[in-house]
Amino acid sequence: MGNWLVNHWFSAAVLVTWLGINVFLFTYYFLFFDQDERYFYTRAILGSALAWARASAKCLNFNSMLILLPVCRNLLSFLRGTCSCCRRTLRKQLDHNLTFHKLVAYALALFTAVHTIAHLFNLERYNDSQQATDGSLAAILSKMHLKNSNKWLNPIHSNQTTVEYVAFTTIPGLTGVIITLALILMVTSSTEFIRRNYFEVFWYTHHLFIVYFAGLVIHGIAGLVRGQTEDSMEEVHPRRCAEYLVQKHEECRHVCCKNPEFSSIPAESWKWVLAPVILYAFERILRVWRARQKVVVTKVIMHPARVLELQMQKKGFRMEVGQYIFVNCPAISLLEWHPFTLTSAPEEDFFSIHIRAAGDWTERIIDTFQQQKPEMPRIEVDGPFGTASEDVFQYEVAMLVGAGIGVTPFASILKSIWYKFQQADQTLKTKKANNAALHYDTATDTVTGLRHKTIFGRPMWNAEFSAVATAHPRSVVGVFLCGPGALAKDLQRSCHQHSSLDPRKVKFYFNKENF
Repeated sequence: MGNWLVNHWFSAAVLVTWLGINVFLFTYYFLFFDQDERYFYTRAILGSALAWARASAKCLNFNSMLILLPVCRNLLSFLRGTCSCCRRTLRKQLDHNLTFHKLVAYALALFTAVHTIAHLFNLERYNDSQQATDGSLAAILSKMHLKNSNKWLNPIHSNQTTVEYVAFTTIPGLTGVIITLALILMVTSSTEFIRRNYFEVFWYTHHLFIVYFAGLVIHGIAGLVRGQTEDSMEEVHPRRCAEYLVQKHEECRHVCCKNPEFSSIPAESWKWVLAPVILYAFERILRVWRARQKVVVTKVIMHPARVLELQMQKKGFRMEVGQYIFVNCPAISLLEWHPFTLTSAPEEDFFSIHIRAAGDWTERIIDTFQQQKPEMPRIEVDGPFGTASEDVFQYEVAMLVGAGIGVTPFASILKSIWYKFQQADQTLKTKKANNAALHYDTATDTVTGLRHKTIFGRPMWNAEFSAVATAHPRSVVGVFLCGPGALAKDLQRSCHQHSSLDPRKVKFYFNKENF
């Protein structure tokens, strides 16, 4: 536990802060709408469901403000570059962008469920109050539109109106249904199974975020939920005048005999999401502009096990080790963009990717390049974007772990190390690339092209970490993984177990590729 706190204190602080803000917003606005006297008459109809709906709405706005920021990839790459001199702990937070994105998405799903259920109760109570004839305060308030159409509190004005009718014909109801459906589709299509096996489904449904934000901004415009106006509060305060609404007779001359007046709660969602939506729009415009720049495929290589290597050139393209790009092939799909780690070194005059057959799109692009055609299929490239592997040269000792095609990020690193040693680069902190065992099936490594080959197989992690800790008792060791979540848990556990609490002794820092 102590090692975990040492390595993850900043992540824990961010998580606690985010949770704290959510708890504060929910608690504050729940108590506000449950106790504020402007909503005394509204609560007479809706009860506590009003507070549940409004408190969850505030949390929805807050998390909707955050959800786009972790996927602003150019912003993250910029921050990674500007933070190059920052402490390692601060830079590592940028590697948790997708984890935070998922947490915020789960929070959105939770608060959407609370908000939806609360409003279903609200609609039922609005409907019951409209149809009530018992002379209760709720029934009287629901009939106020008959005396003055501008002073209504209950949005249901007819006994024939049903809850379903309100849900599918009013702006709040219809946009609420659309928002909820869009969110359900985005969340369910984001599971690991769907993303790995049906990436196209994930890609297309995730663009329902446009529908989500459009619906969110429009959702509160109609202002169906109302509260008493400030001027009306001064004249007929509910604490002293509510009883007159129930007992009032036609000749009543008391000041409290005047009917209260109500106004809608103003729409606020746009205030929360305007800035991040504009930022994300600029992000996408930049990516579209950059993607339209010409890419020349200089070499195509088919490796065993249907692995396609594309070597490319693009004017002004600059990369660092471990970065990735998004690739589009218009001949296959105009809209689909897929992420691939760069396998070339920054020192080379081209950039390359390796594509393994793992789905419809990858199968089709491999087949397309295998066909002998006079002209190469056009490729569009967006990026590069930064990842945890960019920090590899900040460590004196580095352990690189790749599973399957996950070895590709380290091809770039290993080749760059080779170039730096050849050029006697004095800025390179890494002095030994340890534990790169040989695999003698071919003269050179399949991925890196180097004579010094990548180890294949599943090591005994406890022995590996112990050996590194013994060999480098006072070093900071960077452990880099591109592979499945189960392997990530094993490596993270080993990093915690083998890191010393003494700051003068060995420490292991875990880094995982996320894109």
